[in-house]
Amino acid sequence: MVLGFNAVALGLTAVLGLIYPAVRTAVDITDPAIRGPGVPKAAWRLFQSLAPRYATWARERLSKGMAAGLSIQNISGTEWPLFGSVFFLWGVENLQEAWSAGDHTLPVEPRILAHDAIVTASELVIDPKHATWVQQHWGENYLHRENVFYRMLVIAALASRARLLHDGAHLDLLRNQVETFAAELDASRTGLLDDYPGQCYPGDVMAALACISRADTVLGTDHGAMIARALRGFTGARATGYQLPPYFADAPTGRPTPIPRGCANSYMGLTAPELWPEQAKAWFARYDEMFWQERFPAAAFREYPKDVAHMNWTVDVDAGPVVDGAGISASAFGVGAARKNGRFDRAYPLATEMLALRWEWPGGVLLLPRVLSDQGDAPLLGEAAILWQLSVQPQAGFPVVKGGAIPPLVCIVLSIMLVLGGAIVVVAIRRLLRLWREPEPEVRSPGFQLALWGACLMAAVGAAAAGYFTVGLALFLLGLMRPRVSKQPGASN
Repeated sequence: MVLGFNAVALGLTAVLGLIYPAVRTAVDITDPAIRGPGVPKAAWRLFQSLAPRYATWARERLSKGMAAGLSIQNISGTEWPLFGSVFFLWGVENLQEAWSAGDHTLPVEPRILAHDAIVTASELVIDPKHATWVQQHWGENYLHRENVFYRMLVIAALASRARLLHDGAHLDLLRNQVETFAAELDASRTGLLDDYPGQCYPGDVMAALACISRADTVLGTDHGAMIARALRGFTGARATGYQLPPYFADAPTGRPTPIPRGCANSYMGLTAPELWPEQAKAWFARYDEMFWQERFPAAAFREYPKDVAHMNWTVDVDAGPVVDGAGISASAFGVGAARKNGRFDRAYPLATEMLALRWEWPGGVLLLPRVLSDQGDAPLLGEAAILWQLSVQPQAGFPVVKGGAIPPLVCIVLSIMLVLGGAIVVVAIRRLLRLWREPEPEVRSPGFQLALWGACLMAAVGAAAAGYFTVGLALFLLGLMRPRVSKQPGASN
């Protein structure tokens, strides 16, 4: 009985955890909305799974107030919950626009299905306890003194909520932030401001400008002239020698770092088309020329230009791992950047890699993004980012370029999953057939082993429910280990 149950559980795990994700991905990469404009079915499915989970997670995090005690050195604990919430809101906005345009893949409007998640995600972003770390950087005046990254997130979250729900919540705060930030940025000598004291990331300044532009549609304001002038912060002497905006700059002087980076330019490729369309086209063409690579087995955007080969194997908090030149963050956000710029010849191969590596389980949970996110503070960041990236649509007026091929990496990953899953299923079936033909071996201490299995299962469920998904998965797999049996004369274990 114990051995039979273990064999069945092993086989089902292989089917659901390996074979199903591979087949699901094989179907998803044939979706026309992966090759061209439109929202892929994979994004709609992820949204249905993620929205209720995001609402629950954000509500619990707000009620516990745990963010107040985090160190400013804890980047994933302080920043990731906030920009993950904004990623989610931007993804919902994209889906709502698609639904309003006639894509009724879901029978109910995204803003209705995700109402609670929209509210809790936006409340989390503006929660003072979640701003403790920026208060330590900027003091009590943190909402009116530079602090580009956090203030950009506040404007983004509240503008998204207003555009989706029209509930009038926090409009005074939104208007105050839009007006004060726009005035401060316009008055700056270089068109740049710091994220943190002495740290200026132009990509965040550009994102803030895009958020102000979107907020104008809610508030009835017009910052078009200011945004047109703001281009000065990214061009001329404030651009790199590669004719691309920099990753880092000195805000008071405008002096840029000499080498642009993929994580920054993919990020800016998502916002520049809304601000300065012609300049954005030129930037993306240059980015594609200097950063796109196709090396076995993957297609990718590089983290550093092609002529900076000595940086092909590095890692940092923004880029993630850089593997043979390929930037993980650059390529992940490159999916949306390419889609925004109409370059599906780049978006398609990157999206197929994203779909293959997400490892979708039944119910919609994406295993690998979940494992790579901060399990304690931002467990849904990876899934929220994928929802946003896959739902991005080309900027109006941008030509659509289709093409691109499925990289070998996709075929390799799917083949491994199918072969490994099939092999485990065969082992499980052979164990069941052996038990059917022969007397079941005596299980050593069956009560103890059954109790141990039950303890592993309950601990796995508890760990996953508490946000420690990786620990829960490890405990579940431990519970699948074959029970120990006593040797019988003439037989082996």
